Amino acid sequence: MRIPVLIAFMALFVGAAALTTETSHEDARKCFERYVALEAAFDPSVADLYADDAKIQNTSISPDGQKRVTTMSAPAYKEQIRQTMPAAKPRGDISKYSELNLTKEGDRIRVTAIRFSELKRYSTPLSMLVGPDGNGAWRIYEELSESR
Repeated sequence: MRIPVLIAFMALFVGAAALTTETSHEDARKCFERYVALEAAFDPSVADLYADDAKIQNTSISPDGQKRVTTMSAPAYKEQIRQTMPAAKPRGDISKYSELNLTKEGDRIRVTAIRFSELKRYSTPLSMLVGPDGNGAWRIYEELSESR
């Protein structure tokens, strides 16, 4: 009689683990979709999605192929977003995203996508590490991007 109880317990544990992974991926997708929606609406509150200790890194690639990596503190990046977002709308600085991929990375989810800039007419990779904060809200803990 102990074996069926053990099997039932194992099935419950495996099912709960699958549900947690599925929920995490769904929450990560919703976080990214919120990011995209706020960005498309030119809403400066997109800055609020970033954790205060987020890692922000951009690799700028010049026409001759040289790369320059720039990092910025999350508070400075959030302020930059709030200041530049209103100017982006009249310029038509819109991004479209494709090839969305979600991968579990520890207790967070790595979201990768290809970002196409309508204004500049080029595509670059984007990588974000997202996860819940202490209050259960999903935040961006890392953004790795490229620009040309």
